[in-house]
Amino acid sequence: KDISVSARKASKVVTHALSFEGTRYKYGGTDKRGMDCSGLVYTSFQKENIALPRVSRDMAKKGIRIKLNDIEEGDLLFFQTNKNRKVINHVGLVVENQKGEVRFIHSTTSRGVIISSLLESYWKSAFVEVRRII
Repeated sequence: KDISVSARKASKVVTHALSFEGTRYKYGGTDKRGMDCSGLVYTSFQKENIALPRVSRDMAKKGIRIKLNDIEEGDLLFFQTNKNRKVINHVGLVVENQKGEVRFIHSTTSRGVIISSLLESYWKSAFVEVRRII
């Protein structure tokens, strides 16, 4: 089937993000020397000339909110990892949705840029919403 322009763009964004896998976490970082969660997303979208805000909670105001079962590569997952403060403070980029398992790339303080699954209880419970930018 013909892959749409937006799907191709999303795929390129994801490919770029994947090139940072293993990069250590650095608050405010946007390159191979270190990156934070929104830095990874910001940089990956910028590569396709898509401007996004630099902070995850501002990113969460962009694009359109979609249902979890409509999720596709390139969509953004937003999380609240601080139970005391009900604010979005973490973002991940969807790498794939296979048989209902959503895998996403993100930068974690403990392990840097890794791929995680939304089936992991920690991320499942912190999950807030998914948004489509492209």
